[in-house]
Amino acid sequence: MKTIFLCDSAYNFDRVYDGSIRARMQTLTDIENRCYTKADVLSCPARFAEVEIVFSTWGMPSFSEEEIKACLPCLKCLFYAAGSVQAFARPFLNCGVKVFSAWAANAVPVAEYTVSQIILANKGFFVHTRLMGVGRVEDAHRRMASCIGNFRTRVGLIGCGMIGSLVAEMLKKYDLEVLAFDPFLSEDRARELGVTLCSLDELFSACSVVSNHVANNAETRGMLGYRHFAAMPPYATFLNTGRGAQVVEDDLVRALTERSDLTAVLDVTDPEPAPAGHPFYTLPNCFLTPHIAGSLGGEVVRMAEYMVKEYENYMTGISCRYEVSIKMLETMA
Repeated sequence: MKTIFLCDSAYNFDRVYDGSIRARMQTLTDIENRCYTKADVLSCPARFAEVEIVFSTWGMPSFSEEEIKACLPCLKCLFYAAGSVQAFARPFLNCGVKVFSAWAANAVPVAEYTVSQIILANKGFFVHTRLMGVGRVEDAHRRMASCIGNFRTRVGLIGCGMIGSLVAEMLKKYDLEVLAFDPFLSEDRARELGVTLCSLDELFSACSVVSNHVANNAETRGMLGYRHFAAMPPYATFLNTGRGAQVVEDDLVRALTERSDLTAVLDVTDPEPAPAGHPFYTLPNCFLTPHIAGSLGGEVVRMAEYMVKEYENYMTGISCRYEVSIKMLETMA
């Protein structure tokens, strides 16, 4: 089958499909050791008329259905070595192209990051760091007396998709009580994950840490507001590695301003990064990171490995694990 790399970001292509991955792929496919861009495809459609397999990653260009039919008429599969496919997948799926995503590979570092932040938060890391950082040593020591710790403490997960489920699985190693809000999660699956289903309001009012992993779509935009943050227990932490759009950020700023005991750890904002002068930059109880929860450094190669394996499964008739459907786009991040 005619196979190509297609990506508008040379930087991302080079770091995700490193030399070892490309060498392996050349033993499995007829792929060239180069990456094409959308401009290449549009400028010479005849050159790509027989392409059946595409490998891509961050920087995968969007195509209209008309462009796909005209320029990639034989395309059968698109293997995307990254997470969300929302920006480009629908026209391909509408044209009958199978789309595979390495969302599961990207879920691993996000889950690892999330679990580490939950454990730190329950130990009072963020509060104590703030106090010690300004020399309030005695206040920090006094705060230790009321630190909740990680024994039978309630932790809340918003969304138990790929990432949320992996977080729940990882948290089984700890003596924590995990609550979850997810309208799509069955009771049987909740039991498998070791989580207790509850309402969103109960999650915020009962949990020392609330971590957001809900899918990013029109229905979830602005779903987390002031009443949720204001209801959090003393010294609770809100952790967001999902999407900033789900948070009414003015409401979060208000809650953090009114309650200095609360902490927000935000790996994502809306827009991203937050604009200059935003209160998130100066609130002492808000900790920002530049979207580092996802795959970084050598972790990105894991996503290419997942897609190469998926390609091998597809070619040999073995059941594939990471195919994306139109229906899945309704609930996926």
